[in-house]
Amino acid sequence: MNILFFLKPKGECIYVYDDDSLRQVLDVMETHRYASIPMISRVTGAYRGTITEGDLLWDIKNRHNLNLHNAEDIRIKEIKRHRDNQPVSVGAKMEDLISKVVQQNFVPVIDGQKCFIGIITRKNVIEYLCEKSENK
Repeated sequence: MNILFFLKPKGECIYVYDDDSLRQVLDVMETHRYASIPMISRVTGAYRGTITEGDLLWDIKNRHNLNLHNAEDIRIKEIKRHRDNQPVSVGAKMEDLISKVVQQNFVPVIDGQKCFIGIITRKNVIEYLCEKSENK
């Protein structure tokens, strides 16, 4: 099976740019109620990593005198990330996708130039597998 069957295209995804401010990212995460989101390069479109609530909280905790005004001056790429969701290539095999989706809520999908083209969610893969097992 082709992994693109599960793809949620970039145009339908919530993501942030690596040059967005801490405040912008906080607003995006609050609005959409996501605990983690992909971060991409505004210039190249390349996947840069995953930013999580935990990454933001640890960074905020370690800053002194941080307020919402100061948060405009902090670029998200400056924030240390604990762990990035590992991407799969658009041509990856299902086994590669499954091994990642077991460990991650979503798997970023990249093309041959490492540009972000979308995500595959754990939920979509599980729903597909459940439906397939019910139809047997």
